[in-house]
Amino acid sequence: MEPITNRVAESDIDVYSLDDLWDGGEVVEFDIAPFLVEGLILREKVFREHVRAHDWAPYAGRHVAVYCSADAIVPTWAYMLIASKLHGIARSVAFGRRADLVRDHFVRALEAEDWSRFRDRIVVIKGCGTGTVPVDAYMLATQKLQGVARKLMYGEPCSSVPLWRRPGARPEAADARPAKPVGVTKPALPK
Repeated sequence: MEPITNRVAESDIDVYSLDDLWDGGEVVEFDIAPFLVEGLILREKVFREHVRAHDWAPYAGRHVAVYCSADAIVPTWAYMLIASKLHGIARSVAFGRRADLVRDHFVRALEAEDWSRFRDRIVVIKGCGTGTVPVDAYMLATQKLQGVARKLMYGEPCSSVPLWRRPGARPEAADARPAKPVGVTKPALPK
């Protein structure tokens, strides 16, 4: 009996997992509305007192999304002041809600990625991950990989969805399709 061969493992396909870019840190949201007078007006002196008196320790090692739930006009410096208090405490700080922070994290990570290692390679962008990766990250990774890869797919190497192939790239043997079906002739029809 012949030994079982894992052809997927032996192939030259690279798997790119976006889940690997997330550090697993907890994301918390920080609402500045309680720091506003009557939840609507930002008065600098009162706001600064709230910021000074606030316990920042619970945010240690967490990702913090800073937003305002009130329909108030909040000057930019107020968010900057919160960010300055979280510096050195929080893992990261972003403006907006949880989804905004996660999206910002992935955009920064993808911009910092060394894409040259995928030059002229067949790449599968791994799907079915933890659910942390936003759709935006998949789209940005696709654009980045199109600049270097030979072929892109989505899913798992054993069952992937083809997305893109560089124009003029040689098709792989498994993907090669004959121009006409071999051994099939068109029947003669009566005129």
